[in-house]
Amino acid sequence: MTRDMTAGKPMQLIWQFSIPLVFGNLFQQMYNMVDTIIVGKYLGLSALTSVGSTASLTFLIIGFCMGTCSGMGVPVAQFFGAKDYSAMRKYIMNAAYLGIFIAAVLTVVTCLLCGPILTLMQTPADIYQGAYDYLFIIFLGIPFTILYNIVSAIIRAMGDSKTPFYFLVLSTVLNIVLDLAFIIIFQMGVAGAAWATILAQAISGILCFIYMKRKFDILTFTKQERKLQMSYIRRLTVMSVPMGLQFSITAIGSIMLQSAVNVLGSVYVSAYTTAVKVNQLAMCPFDAFATAASTFGSQNLGAKQFKRIRQGLFCSVFIAVIYGVAIGIVLVLAGSKIALLFVDASETVVLGYIQQMLNFSGIFFWLLAFLNCFRLTIQGLGYSVIAMFAGCSELAARGIMSVAVIPALGFAGVCITNPLAWLAANCVVIPVFFAVIRRLERKYTGGTISRTQ
Repeated sequence: MTRDMTAGKPMQLIWQFSIPLVFGNLFQQMYNMVDTIIVGKYLGLSALTSVGSTASLTFLIIGFCMGTCSGMGVPVAQFFGAKDYSAMRKYIMNAAYLGIFIAAVLTVVTCLLCGPILTLMQTPADIYQGAYDYLFIIFLGIPFTILYNIVSAIIRAMGDSKTPFYFLVLSTVLNIVLDLAFIIIFQMGVAGAAWATILAQAISGILCFIYMKRKFDILTFTKQERKLQMSYIRRLTVMSVPMGLQFSITAIGSIMLQSAVNVLGSVYVSAYTTAVKVNQLAMCPFDAFATAASTFGSQNLGAKQFKRIRQGLFCSVFIAVIYGVAIGIVLVLAGSKIALLFVDASETVVLGYIQQMLNFSGIFFWLLAFLNCFRLTIQGLGYSVIAMFAGCSELAARGIMSVAVIPALGFAGVCITNPLAWLAANCVVIPVFFAVIRRLERKYTGGTISRTQ
């Protein structure tokens, strides 16, 4: 069911839209973490570290796919809000063409470069083969990742955040069942966890696409709307690729940080990768509130309701700050307990380092409320290139820490890197939003949004 977010109380709309996204993102993380949990429990710490050491590389590529697909939903939301459904359908069809091209290129390139990148990251020899096997298979599944995320972005752009959640639940359940079967019954090791992941996503993506085609009457295409049109491809590329690169910029910083941690040794690698998993689980609601703000902003830009754009953003930030303070307290008080999902209680040294890192994250977690909501709203307004460059401050902070501070301070330097990166990004992205909204008000007041501008 579609939802028009250009009318009604912003706080209520943001909250209603966010709740399925919160649970959906939690299931997305569970989907990603099931491999780690089952690998850690049934294959041991070495196999867990193999999978965990690929996290930043996986985020670099899969994050690019997810960001790019989300960007393709921006013009869909704008023209849905403007009630121009023909233009909306043209963007959807051309998004499909662009997605097929990106999937083909990324799959070939990433599979060929798995080995060289792991070597460049100084991946320890004792975990190299497991890391390679896992990463290569995950990259083979890129077409299914793009399929699911494009379909989900389109559905969310029309105000429906529930349907993608239902298919994420299905995917997560499938992943758990296949993981247990491939690892315990068929004893396929780390590779079994990767195969389970891509098969589950393939089934979920295909079923989600079939559902969208059958249930959304608004998506009945004419012959003209099915045509490949380069003007639409260009605008989709300009909006979506920078959003994908934003994820990649963040991932590059994470790779630099991962490389710095790898030099410290396997114990620190285990602690870092596990703490990252806990942090990712805690971050899920931030992404949901930010996505709600972005969709709300996109639809209301289409309707040229700039006051509502601000209202939606501030409502999202308010909710996210409350959550950030609450989850931060949980991480400080019980972070190492949550980490027992991934490591055995006997790994006391690793758990100690995990808690040390989560203490710093927890204290500063509320910064992510501002960073995510402001950044995704800027992207939802069509300024994804500016948002991407704003993210470079985050990359710079992680790069400086990885090169200049961590070698001197060791794991303590690792612990303070992410909070400093969040602060640096906020110093850029918040003033950028206000500059963007003022520019849009001057540009569109009294005018209309062009279909292919």
